[in-house]
Order: sequence, then C-alpha cells, then structure tokens
Amino acid sequence: MPRSVNAVASRKRRKKILKAARGYFGARSKVYTVAKNALEKGMQYAYRDRRNKKRTFRRLWIARINAAARINGLNYSQLIHKLSQADVQLNRKVLADLATNHPDAFKAVVDQIK
Repeated sequence: MPRSVNAVASRKRRKKILKAARGYFGARSKVYTVAKNALEKGMQYAYRDRRNKKRTFRRLWIARINAAARINGLNYSQLIHKLSQADVQLNRKVLADLATNHPDAFKAVVDQIK
C-alpha cells in the first residue's frame, strides 16, 4: 500500500509561509526553508518591538514634557510631583501633546499647580 503524505496540507503550509515572506530580499522570499527562518526572526522582532515601542514613546513624551517644564521654571520631576499632589489626572501622552502643540495650555496647567 502506498504511503500517504497529505500533499494538500503540506502545500498549504508552505504557501502560507511564502505568502507571508513576500517582499523579502532574494531567497528569503523564494526558498521555503530560508523564508521560514526569515519569517520566524521577523515575527520575533515584531513581538519584541511592539513592547519596545511603548517604552520609546514614553521616553519621547518625558523629554518633551521636561523641555516645556524647564521653559516654565520647573523640571520634569518637580512637575510630575506637583501634578500628583494637585490630583491632576493628565497622563504623559496628553502632557507631551500640550507641550508641543499647545504651549499656552501647558503653561496654564503649570500655573495652576504652582
């Protein structure tokens, strides 16, 4: 009796990998084993960097808030401390947006907590 190998499932699995690897350079998009390795590595980077993106944005927001706070006579840590003491519920994303796009509103927040 001949051996059953289920070529349909194997082909589907390989096509799924090659489709996902479209746009990769050279053999990374053409050869199954190379594409599989490249795709696995790419997925690892994507998983890691979805978390790193959050850290990177937080650092950017803090730098922007610090720059705007220093213009208004405080530093970052003093500003955050006074915000928490005054029970102002603005997160860093919103504060950074105010600091860059609406400096008058940011100044009003700083004046309110001083």
